[in-house]
Amino acid sequence: MLELLSPAGSMEALRAAVQNGADAVYLGAGGFNARMGAKNFTPDTLQEAVTYSHVRGARVHLTLNTLASDRELPQAAELIRGAAQAGVDAFIVQDLGLVSLCRQMAPEVAVHASTQMSLHSLEGVRRAAELGCTRAVLARELPADQIARICRSSPIEIEVFGHGALCMCYSGQCYFSAVVGRRSGNRGQCAQPCRLPYGYGRFSQKYPLSLKDHCLIGALRSLREMGVASLKLEGRMKRPEYVAVVTRIYRAALDGRPIRPSDLEELEKVFSRQGFTDGYFRDRTGPDMLGIRGSEPEHDRALLSAARATYESGETPRVPVRFYALIARDQPALLAVEDDQGRIVKCAGETPREAVSRAVTQKELSARLSRTGGTPYRCTEVRASIEPGLMLPASAVNALRREALSRLTAARGQCPERTVLQYTPPMRFPGSREAPVMTAAVHAMDQVTAGLLAARPALLYLPLSEIAAKPGLARAVCERLPVAAVLPRVVWERENDRVLHQLDVAYGLGVRQVLAGNLGQLSLAASRGFEVRGDFGLNVFNSRTAHVLQREGFLSMTASFELRLAQVRDLSKPLPTELIAYGRLPLMLTENCIIKNRTGVCSCTGSAVRLVDRTGAEFPVVSDPGTCRSVVLNSRKLYLLDRQTDLRRLGLWAVRLQFTTENPMEVDRVAAAWLQGDAFDPGQHTRGLYLRGVE
Repeated sequence: MLELLSPAGSMEALRAAVQNGADAVYLGAGGFNARMGAKNFTPDTLQEAVTYSHVRGARVHLTLNTLASDRELPQAAELIRGAAQAGVDAFIVQDLGLVSLCRQMAPEVAVHASTQMSLHSLEGVRRAAELGCTRAVLARELPADQIARICRSSPIEIEVFGHGALCMCYSGQCYFSAVVGRRSGNRGQCAQPCRLPYGYGRFSQKYPLSLKDHCLIGALRSLREMGVASLKLEGRMKRPEYVAVVTRIYRAALDGRPIRPSDLEELEKVFSRQGFTDGYFRDRTGPDMLGIRGSEPEHDRALLSAARATYESGETPRVPVRFYALIARDQPALLAVEDDQGRIVKCAGETPREAVSRAVTQKELSARLSRTGGTPYRCTEVRASIEPGLMLPASAVNALRREALSRLTAARGQCPERTVLQYTPPMRFPGSREAPVMTAAVHAMDQVTAGLLAARPALLYLPLSEIAAKPGLARAVCERLPVAAVLPRVVWERENDRVLHQLDVAYGLGVRQVLAGNLGQLSLAASRGFEVRGDFGLNVFNSRTAHVLQREGFLSMTASFELRLAQVRDLSKPLPTELIAYGRLPLMLTENCIIKNRTGVCSCTGSAVRLVDRTGAEFPVVSDPGTCRSVVLNSRKLYLLDRQTDLRRLGLWAVRLQFTTENPMEVDRVAAAWLQGDAFDPGQHTRGLYLRGVE
């Protein structure tokens, strides 16, 4: 069965989802979910939500899909404890440290790998399974053939995003809101800068980063045939009427009712951005996927009123039940009710009397017991043993039915007994006592200049595609400095052969290490004999995550650039730890090529496109090396070259100079500035988030 998973940003929205046919709901509670702007749930209302849902046959998945700092881990542990005791069915988690914490504290509760974990390959799904996840929510950018390939061999359930708002960036890899405004998308505070206007080269009222809403209602049969376990509807920030309408329409389609033109009209009326798109699923990206929300339209009042009625007036009879009755002389009438999970409750009523004029019949008893209106139950069968010549008043039968269903409701809503263990803080490793070495990463081979070589970086990161395309130059560099190959942050299944070939070329040139920003790349690189260093895309925000990477076999890790320097200092460092200290920070990684969308021609290897916002800030857009994926870079360069004394106190193994748009002359100037500790220029540079942190 393909699960229909609906959003619940409030108790009202939860009722809307359940009454309209959701098999499961997902909701947030406390401070660790990616929709902090929703109403969300308190510990008390979480218990109410779980009971309400379980009585009606719906599961509850709690979102813990944000990054947590070390100081916040005890608070997260209390939320995990309370949610497990309240009976939630699964945790949806992004942070690898929180995955570890959930497995430690509440081993009987399932863990689902959030789409924020950026899982886009079979190897990534397998790694999530090894960490204890029972389901993986795939990246929204994956087309049908890639979803199908993953489903065929996945050791765990696969969940796919089916309807609602699309982010332009791969989930978990967007730092735009954090870097420009301290509101971190990875912390549930996204300010949605992607929905703002930008121009190419100069500001204009264009929206190159705003996508239409996703809609896969026409692909449900394909998803079911692929083996997808769950279809997620987006919308925890949207009104309950939206949840009701979207859930109802998708429920009907999943149940086999043909899709009607009115369904699409209602979906668009309740919310859209100039229509819908299924471009990612069909593997057809481009400007047709772009759309914006105009001025607030006049909603169809009749549609909204009908939607409210579905969850404000009465009950949808969702749960099938069977009744078993025994009517015998000289003993109380007995009634048992059995639900679809095999749970049986019993009760006794009045003692039947001898019939004076008319005895109770099987047909009459079945009719009375089947009147379950106003409850979550629908009667599918009545089995009765009735001795002849007895009479039982209708009021007595009705009372029996009400009592039996009341007891069934209490049993279905009862919290399961679960083992919940104590929180254990991670071990502390202070890191290096030596001054950090300098490493450097380049975007293109021509940035490996004489000045950079003279600065003697302890490790030089070269894009894997550049190494494979220019083996002669790469060999010459390898003879001068230790080199690690930088893998693309996203490698789909159909791209594996190309990447493996490039790895073989790099290995033949003497490269033995790679820099990877995704769990799925660990096995890919290890299969060719490489050691793997962890890049920023792994979002190392707390000490538990660091320990997970150490157990997974990473050689080193890169601290999240959303941390403050004091947090980096206090981070446990079971692995050599690196910090990006210079360069244009990557704000977005997009499957929809921003460069091609501008011109209609693939020109990723040409000069950088610049997006200009309404303040005049210019954000360069470059390709992720070796791919046609776009990387939006920050308008100003991060600069900590004058803070080397501070950097020495952080326990770091290395600080990295990250070169992207710099020409060779600029590379030489930065390399010299590192050696000399040149002063900070606030007009051109930024301290990033290292001093101010994120919300």
